[in-house]
Amino acid sequence: MPAIRIKTAAILLGVSDDTVRRWVSQGKLQSTDGGVDGASLAAFANERARDQALGDPASQEIQSARNQLTGLVTRITSDTVMSQVELQCGPYRVVSLISTEAVRDLGLEVGSVATAGIKATNVTVSLPDGTR
Repeated sequence: MPAIRIKTAAILLGVSDDTVRRWVSQGKLQSTDGGVDGASLAAFANERARDQALGDPASQEIQSARNQLTGLVTRITSDTVMSQVELQCGPYRVVSLISTEAVRDLGLEVGSVATAGIKATNVTVSLPDGTR
């Protein structure tokens, strides 16, 4: 099983190194000689994502897109027809091109909380340098 360094695990989870160390000492994450067990980290990240759903689950919309990232709108650039909306979703920046009418209808503005639903016909996966 892959070992993930404490610092890398903290970045992936969007928390401090000390928080990851505390979770390891509390038994929430399994440690290895090289840091945190990768499978344990993956399961924990999935559990945290489910636990951190925003708002009342009964009032949340249901949709088919399973790849969803909730974040903070950090920038909106609009013309008369189209808008570029940028969200900061944890450590990830997501950019969407939607109609300016949709931006108005949704009431989006910088500082709004929004969810990006991602559906793609092609998704690539890569490894960071030196991890293989």
